[in-house]
Amino acid sequence: MTKADIVSEISKATGIDKASVLLTVEKFMETVKDSLSNGENVYLRGFGSFIVKTRSQKTARNISKNTTMIIPEHNIPAFKPAKVFMEQVKK
Repeated sequence: MTKADIVSEISKATGIDKASVLLTVEKFMETVKDSLSNGENVYLRGFGSFIVKTRSQKTARNISKNTTMIIPEHNIPAFKPAKVFMEQVKK
């Protein structure tokens, strides 16, 4: 399912025009990205959590040049689904 499909489904279900729904969905995604960029987690009860995980420093190898390099500690975005969500998907 794409963003356009989501906008169409919400528009059909609520009767709100697609332009307004699209603006709302895009603003939601922007807000989540901004919050994660600032190190703040986003919790949506019954759906899940968008969290910032810290990857520790590690050593990697460049096989073509046969060299090693150190990848520094860095943050990555992650999604952790809620228990209710997981149970619904497992059915």
